[in-house]
Amino acid sequence: MHFVSRRTRLSRAVVATCGVAALLAASAMADAGSAAAEPRSPGSTPAREGAVITVTTAKVGAPGNPSVGVVPFTDAIYRSCADAPPTSSDCLMVGGVRYPYEIGQLEVTVEQWVAFLNTVDPEGRNRLGLYDETESSSAWPKYGQINLSAGARNGSHYSVAYPQWANKPYGFANFLRAARFVNSLYNGRLISERAGSSGGFNYVTYQVRLSARTERGMYDLARPNTTRAHDSGFVVPSQDEWIKAAYYDPRGGGTYSYWKYPTNPGVFGDGDATAPSPTVLNPTTGDVTNAATQPLASYLADGLPAPSWCPGQVPPEACSTVNPIGLDPIAYAALFQGSLGTVGQARTVSPWGTLDQGGNAVEWTDTITAPPFGLNSARVWRRLHGGISNAPAYQMWPTAVGLQPQDNVFYNHTYPWLGIRIGVIGDLKPGKS
Repeated sequence: MHFVSRRTRLSRAVVATCGVAALLAASAMADAGSAAAEPRSPGSTPAREGAVITVTTAKVGAPGNPSVGVVPFTDAIYRSCADAPPTSSDCLMVGGVRYPYEIGQLEVTVEQWVAFLNTVDPEGRNRLGLYDETESSSAWPKYGQINLSAGARNGSHYSVAYPQWANKPYGFANFLRAARFVNSLYNGRLISERAGSSGGFNYVTYQVRLSARTERGMYDLARPNTTRAHDSGFVVPSQDEWIKAAYYDPRGGGTYSYWKYPTNPGVFGDGDATAPSPTVLNPTTGDVTNAATQPLASYLADGLPAPSWCPGQVPPEACSTVNPIGLDPIAYAALFQGSLGTVGQARTVSPWGTLDQGGNAVEWTDTITAPPFGLNSARVWRRLHGGISNAPAYQMWPTAVGLQPQDNVFYNHTYPWLGIRIGVIGDLKPGKS
C-alpha cells in the first residue's frame, strides 16, 4: 500500500488497530520473527469431558450485496475504487459477501475463554501459549482477567480473576488464539441449535461441547498462512463478513447502503459529529450505566474521559499504578485509559442485530493482507476491525482497515483490548462430533 504521508498514515493505521501511542506502535511494526509453538459457561461440565458453552449468532442475509471502496482511515466511501481520488492507490473494495452466513451477536467472553482453556489445557501447562502471566489480576490489577493456579485440580487451573470479568470480552487474543478457539468449537460436539428472532433480527443459539483438539479443524495451524479448510462450520469472520455485519444496511440506509458506524448511519465527511455517544461504566463493575442514551459505543470521545473501571476488590492505588510494563504512573495513565465494558450492555445494534462491533475490543478477522509498505516480513499479517474503548471515533469507521502480525507476542504481554467474535458458514447439524 502507498500512503500520502507514510509516517502519519502508518501511525493512524497502528492506532486504528491498537489504540495506544508510540510505545506499543513501534513494537507492533517490529519484525521480530514468529511466535514460538505451539469462563466457565452456565451449565458447563467438567473440562476433562469438554466444557459446554453457549454462543448466539446473528444471521446475515442479502447474499451478493455490493462492496464499497475505502481508502484506509479516511472519512469517505465510494461506489468503487474508480471513484476514489486518483492519488488513492491503496483503495480497497470491502463488504460484499455472496453467501448467507452468521456472526457472533457478542464477542467471546472471559468466561467462555476460561472454559476453553480448562478444556484444552486441563493440566495448566500452557504448552500452546494460550495464556500470559500479564493476564493475571496480580500482574495487572486493572486489566488482569484470568488467573492460573498451579495447585488447582486438573481442569480447573484457569479461573476468572474477579466475577466482574466473566461477561467482559476476552481481551488478550492474537489470531492464533482465535483460530484455536474456533477449532475447538469446530471439533466439538454440537448439542443443540435453536433459531429465534428479536427486534426484527434473526438469531441462532448453539450449545457446543468444546474439544481439546485445537491444531486442526477449520484452520490447520501447521501452516502459518492457514485459511479455511471447510465449507461449513465455525470460523473467524473474514474482513468482508465482519464489515457487512457491522455496516451494510439491507434497507438502503446510510451511504451506498453502508453506515459510518456499526451503531448508526452517521454522515461521511463530518468527522466525529455524528458518532455515537460514549459509554459510561460503573467504576467498580464495568457495567454500562447510560444505556438509555442511544446510539452508544465504548470509545474515547474527544474531550471526555475514556470509559474506565477497575474491580472493586482492587485498591485504587494498584489500579492506577501497577502494570507489567514498568511504566511510571503518568505514562501509564496516558497510555492505558479505556476499559472493556460488559458485553451487550450498550444495547445499540448493527444493521443485522450484532452488539459491540463499534468500540470495546478490536476484533480479529481471518483475512490475510500484505505487510505495510511492502515490509519484507516472514510473518503473516491479518486484518482487524472495530475500534476500542481506548481510541477515537474514527477507529469505528469502515475505512479503519487495521492490520497486525497474527502472532504479535509483545501484544500478548501489553495489549488488553484484542478480542474475538466467531462466525458460522454453511449448515451446522446437532450431533456433529
